[in-house]
Amino acid sequence: MQTKYLAILAASILSLGLVAGCSNPPAETTNSPKDTTDTEVAPTNSPKDTTDTEVAPTNSPKDTINTTADTTAHEVETAQSTPNKTSTDESIELRFYTENGVAIRGTDPVAYFRQSQPVPGNSEYTYEWMNATWQFASAENRDLFAKNPEKYAPQYGGFCAWAVSRGYTASTQPDAWKIVDGKLYLNFNRQVQRSWEKDIPGNIAKANSNWPGVLNEG
Repeated sequence: MQTKYLAILAASILSLGLVAGCSNPPAETTNSPKDTTDTEVAPTNSPKDTTDTEVAPTNSPKDTINTTADTTAHEVETAQSTPNKTSTDESIELRFYTENGVAIRGTDPVAYFRQSQPVPGNSEYTYEWMNATWQFASAENRDLFAKNPEKYAPQYGGFCAWAVSRGYTASTQPDAWKIVDGKLYLNFNRQVQRSWEKDIPGNIAKANSNWPGVLNEG
């Protein structure tokens, strides 16, 4: 009887052990340590990507230097192309070519524009301007001149336009004349006039550069 009881007890203990050994093991975590490590070493923006962004700015130092150089070149070009009136020009007293104090040998300056030819003036119609006496064929012409002398007076003080373009002054003849762009130009004589007319724009540019400095020559 006792032996049978011990056998049943041993069998029960063995059955309990087998049941315990066959039960499910503890469940593993969803994120393993390996997975966690992989997540940490793979960020969205890697250090390499960040470095590339920093060394590629929108305006590189090279671009900045080129921009500065272009600006300087533009300023130099502008300064060179802008003429400056020197203190020497400001100190020169402008004067007109006259004979016995009369400009253009007594020819009416307004007639060149209104009648397209030289017309002798009349001593009855005169006007004093720039230390010279100007004579006119009519009171109307005189009054027009008085309102705007610079419009009708010859360029370069009535001196020869060809001579001024060459750097000196010379007298003029009333019949050696030409109006260019609304301005009256006189020359020494008709032969010189023809030489001047071979390059009117160039000769005017040269004369403009020399005037009024040529008044101090000689």
